[in-house]
Amino acid sequence: MRLKIIFNILGKLLIFVGLAMLLPLAVALFYKEVDGLSFLVSMGLTISVGKIMQKFSYSQQEIRHREGFAIVTLGWILISLFGAIPFMLSGVFDNFVNAFFESVSGFTTTGATVILSLESLSHSILFWRSLSHWLGGMGIIVMSIAILPELAGSMQLFKAEAPGPVNDRLRPRIKETAKTLWVIYILLTILQMILLFFNDMSFFDAVLHSFGTMSTGGFSSRTLSVKAYDSLIIEGIMVFFMFLAGTNFTLHYQALRGNIKALFNNKEFRFYLFLVTTAILLITVNLRLQVYKGWLQSIRYAAFQTLSIISTAGFATVDYDIWPPFARGILLVLMFIGGCAGSTAGGIKIIRIYALMKKGFQELYKLIHPRAVTSLKIGNRAVSEEVSTSILGFFFLYIIVFVVAAITLTSFGIDLISSISAVAATLGNIGPGLGLIGPLNTYVPLPIVGKLLLSFCMLLGRLEIYTVLVFMLAGFWRR
Repeated sequence: MRLKIIFNILGKLLIFVGLAMLLPLAVALFYKEVDGLSFLVSMGLTISVGKIMQKFSYSQQEIRHREGFAIVTLGWILISLFGAIPFMLSGVFDNFVNAFFESVSGFTTTGATVILSLESLSHSILFWRSLSHWLGGMGIIVMSIAILPELAGSMQLFKAEAPGPVNDRLRPRIKETAKTLWVIYILLTILQMILLFFNDMSFFDAVLHSFGTMSTGGFSSRTLSVKAYDSLIIEGIMVFFMFLAGTNFTLHYQALRGNIKALFNNKEFRFYLFLVTTAILLITVNLRLQVYKGWLQSIRYAAFQTLSIISTAGFATVDYDIWPPFARGILLVLMFIGGCAGSTAGGIKIIRIYALMKKGFQELYKLIHPRAVTSLKIGNRAVSEEVSTSILGFFFLYIIVFVVAAITLTSFGIDLISSISAVAATLGNIGPGLGLIGPLNTYVPLPIVGKLLLSFCMLLGRLEIYTVLVFMLAGFWRR
C-alpha cells in the first residue's frame, strides 16, 4: 500500500470540494446572507488541508487496485467530514454528528435529513445541501477523472465508485467516458431546470429540485417536499426526469446519438419499464379501492411515489405512510430494487435482480433436465462466472448488512417497521421510509449512535458495499 499516492489524490479531492464551496458563497453574496462567512472559512480550511496533504505526499505513480479502494472509501469519508463544516459554522446544528449525517446524506444522494424546518434555512445552506448530492450523484471521483490529467487512466477509481456489476466504457479512454457521463448529466439537469422554471417554479427552487432529481438525492427547499407546490405539471416533469435518472446513462448516450432502438433492445431497461408500470398499476388500483375516490388522483400519487422510490430520489407529494399495507409493501420492495446499473439511483440495481431471477430459473431447469448444459445470459450476452458470483456475493452481503443494521436499530428502542425502513432507505440511498421516518418526517428522533450507523449504511450503499468492506478487511492492509 503506497500511502503517498493515496494522500496525494485525497488532497486533490479536498481542494476540489473546497472550490465547489465558491458556488454557495456566491449565492450567499447574491442574497446578502451572513452564512457567506461560513462558506469562506470552510473553503479556506478545506483547501488548506488539501494543499498540505499534497505537499507531503507528491507522487505520480500509477494507481493500483488497492489504492483505488482506499482512495474512494477515504475520499468519501473526508468529503463528508469537510462538507459538514458549513452546517456547523452557520449554526444549523449544535452537534457534529447531525452535521455529518446531513453531509453524508447529501453526498451519497440519500436525501435523509435531520432538519425540521427547511424554510428557516438560508439560500446558501439550501444550495449547498442540493449541490452536495448533485456532485455525489454522478460521482465526485468520476468528475475528478474527467478534469485531472493525472487521473486520466484511473480505471481502478472508476470501477470502485461507479454503480453496477459491470462498468461499460462509452469511449476507449476512461477520461473521455467520465467527461461524456458528466456532459449528459449536466444537459439533463439544465433541461429540467428550464421546464420547471417555465411552469411556475422559482428559478432557485427549479435549480435545487433539478439537482435533487437527476442525482436522485431528493433534497428539497420545502419541508413538505414537492407536495408544497401541489402542481400536476411540476409532478409530471419530475416523474419523467426521475425515470430518466434511474436509467443507465449509457442508454442516454446511445439515444442522444440517434440509436433509440438501444433502449428497447436492452433487457435491463425493459425490465425496469415493466417493474415501474406494474407497480404503478397495482398501487393505483389499491388506492382507488381503499383511499381515493377518483382514478386520476390515484394514478397521480401512485406514479410519483413509485418513480420516487424506485429511482431512489425520495421526493414525496403525499404521506404514503398512511396508505394501505399492500401499497406500502410494494414501495418497501422497490426500496431494495432501486434503479438501473450505470444510473444515479441506489438500491441493489435492476440488472442484479434480473440476473438473480434468471439464475433461479436456470437452477429449476437443471433440476428438470440434469444433463442439460446451460449458461446464464442477459439478452445475447453470456454472463461470466466471475460476474455471476459477484452478483450473488453482493446480494448476500446486502441482505446481511440490512439484517444486522435493522436489528441493531431495534436495540435502541426503535420499532421494527421504522428500523427496517430506515436501513432500507439509507442502504438504498432513498431517504424517507416508513413509520418514524416517513415521507413527511425526519431522522431527528433517532439516537446519535443510530445516526452514525445509518451514515455508515449510506456510504456502504453509495459505494456498493464491496468497496468499503474490502477496505475494512485486515488482509487488505497486508503486503
